[in-house]
Amino acid sequence: MDLRQLKYFIAVAEERHLGRAAIKLHLSQPPLTRQIQALEEELGVALFDRTSRGMELTQAGMALLEDARIIRALAEQARDRAHRAGSGQIGILSVGVYGSAMFGVVPRVLQMFRERHPDVELTLHQAQTPAQVAALRQRRVLAVFERWLPDEDDIAVEPVAREPLWVAMSESHPLAAEEDVAIEALRGQTLLTGNSATGIAQVIELCRGHGFEARLAPPASDVVVATLLAASGNGLSLVPASMLNVRFPGVTYRKLRTQIDASMDVHCFYLRGERSPLLISLLATVRAFHRTWSA
Repeated sequence: MDLRQLKYFIAVAEERHLGRAAIKLHLSQPPLTRQIQALEEELGVALFDRTSRGMELTQAGMALLEDARIIRALAEQARDRAHRAGSGQIGILSVGVYGSAMFGVVPRVLQMFRERHPDVELTLHQAQTPAQVAALRQRRVLAVFERWLPDEDDIAVEPVAREPLWVAMSESHPLAAEEDVAIEALRGQTLLTGNSATGIAQVIELCRGHGFEARLAPPASDVVVATLLAASGNGLSLVPASMLNVRFPGVTYRKLRTQIDASMDVHCFYLRGERSPLLISLLATVRAFHRTWSA
């Protein structure tokens, strides 16, 4: 008994006539008759009583019809789910996240993705970048949102957003009275950073580009912790705009005014050659978000 036989059986049962069922199925009547006979022989029961009025279901036929309709519905559901999974519309998408982008850019990207793919279940994996790269290679996550740009041959990168830098400081700091802060005002100030080599290098180059050397405190574990340290008056921290969504007691933010570009990028990286439909759907959203952000 296969799905085609059940399809033929249901048509005959609903039409109660071999000729009408054959027309409905775009078949000639003899092959349809043979299929019904073969099904009855396989099951060892008569499914229809042949009468002058047509085909009447037997008790066995009525029982089979109920189950056949369920099987047909399940087959259609399986076909639909397979199609949707193959096009990245359903499934579980595991995404790696870390750092300040979690508080601004990343939620907006994922919200856009959910609006486009409401039936995909999102799970988040929070860890520092080396662990995220390992998770990618182990297929525990399909993509990672990070500011750090990995230099690995097997990893591809998509730009997501570029955020301007702000200055995080204690509310009691003298610069908190300013509407914005010129970078030259940071000369001689202790600057707090996370432990990202890229982020530290950016602060150093930004200060040098304005004619002075950065005075750096020992790096914190990340920019969030660096911002917490700024609240205690230990120094100032240069943070991306996403951090404005994080309100720590005693911390205020002022926009950084510079002569050269002062921004931090958010990237999405993933295994090169990965063909998961879910990843393809996510990357389409990332690219749409990037176009909107850059417009």
